Amino acid sequence: MPLNAGDAGYGSVAGSRLSGRVGDAESAPLLIPATEPEPFQQWRPMTKDELQVAAGGPGWRKVRCYLVLLFWLAWMVMLATSIAIVMMSPRPVATPLKWWQKSLFYQLQVEGSGGVNALCEQLPYLRSLGIGALILEGLFDKKASPLNLNATGERFGTLPQILHVLAESNKADLKVVLNVCEVDLLGAQGVAGDADETSNLTAHHAVRFWLEQGVAGFAICDTDAAYSEKTLLEWKGVFKDFSSEDEERIVVVKQTGDVLLPLKNSSQRNVTLVDVVMRSILPTSQHLLSPEEVADAIVTHLQTREEDIWPSWTVGGNASHDLKKLLLVLMMTLPGSPAVQYDEDIDPRQNVSLKVGSSHGDANEPSNTHTEQEKKKAVALFTTLSHSRAREEALLFGSFTFLPFNTSNSSSSSSNSTLPSPSSPPILAFLRSWGCVQFLVLLNVGPKVHSLDPAWAPSLPKAGVFVTNTRLDRLGSTTLDTLEVRPHEAIVIKLFETGSFS
Repeated sequence: MPLNAGDAGYGSVAGSRLSGRVGDAESAPLLIPATEPEPFQQWRPMTKDELQVAAGGPGWRKVRCYLVLLFWLAWMVMLATSIAIVMMSPRPVATPLKWWQKSLFYQLQVEGSGGVNALCEQLPYLRSLGIGALILEGLFDKKASPLNLNATGERFGTLPQILHVLAESNKADLKVVLNVCEVDLLGAQGVAGDADETSNLTAHHAVRFWLEQGVAGFAICDTDAAYSEKTLLEWKGVFKDFSSEDEERIVVVKQTGDVLLPLKNSSQRNVTLVDVVMRSILPTSQHLLSPEEVADAIVTHLQTREEDIWPSWTVGGNASHDLKKLLLVLMMTLPGSPAVQYDEDIDPRQNVSLKVGSSHGDANEPSNTHTEQEKKKAVALFTTLSHSRAREEALLFGSFTFLPFNTSNSSSSSSNSTLPSPSSPPILAFLRSWGCVQFLVLLNVGPKVHSLDPAWAPSLPKAGVFVTNTRLDRLGSTTLDTLEVRPHEAIVIKLFETGSFS
């Protein structure tokens, strides 16, 4: 009998309940209990009562409605308040200016036909510099009245030349003012103060003649016989026939003293008959004015200003080359119309002018090269100032504020001079502002370097950008706390708040 007979074999389990068939083993029930199926929940919308309960009840709905209404009311109130603030806040109003209030005057003395031809060639160039009007000087002999020019035109044969200048100036969009200061307009009797009707009638015809030729006005002195209420009233009556809104004819009066003289034959100081008063910043002197004298003259004009008179500024007295460049910056940034002289104000060192029209030999070539460089710098300074004045409302008609303040001498100033100065003029400063735009003008008339006191003018912005300076070597942004003003330097800075762009 085999050994394994009746044996279930290795790995088998004996028993009558277990079947050895494969089918029976696969159909045996599993020992893992089966999970019960989850009950099926059908979706249904919430009822109104259920919604109110979930939202916190009917009272919460009213609260939400009130909150939404309050939000929109607050938004409308804020919008209305903002509009009211914008409408009620003071806004700068651009002052309507006449042509002579916006123009730069150019004083020029023409001599001979060569000077006339040179002037006509230079007219487009002068216009490109920003000059708007010419004041022609030296056209009439002070001993002979210019009244006869409208009849004969024989005074040195200048009438055709003047008419040619007027025609060329009109083409270049330049207005012309005839300077008749110290010229006998009314004759010998007029000087005595009792001009007869014939002389008045002749003056009336002469004024009309020149206005017909396109002259924009006349310049007289406050010491002339024509500077009287009667004469100016007659002139104004003639001006009305030739004036328009853009072509108004004007009277310019040169102030010869510290104070404008009152009108002759007038019970009160009536300046309404005068459009422009031309004043000199420096007093007339034969010697070169010191920095202290220049500073005193500047302070006098900065502190005494008359609002009812439109000024036109000239340099006047004698000063050094550096101080004249400083005075040019002053003239171009003061309220009023600057009246510059090319030979004196723009470039005092140049050897070639419209008056002389001469040339120099090769022996002076190095000097001419240096002079040409100085001329280019002076012209660049003038051009920068004129263009800034033309496009910036603050410089054109903005308010003026004189700023006296303390300065401290820089330690580097001791190396600039071997002899200590007993008294150094302080830095002079003023502010031109219109709306949010502010221009700060700093003038260091003295021979020492000055730095600004950090506590100076705390209400002013501390940051700014350089517009120009007399040496034309300052560019970009700056801060007043770190700024040092060099000797005889003028600086123009456009101020802005830190972090803003203007």
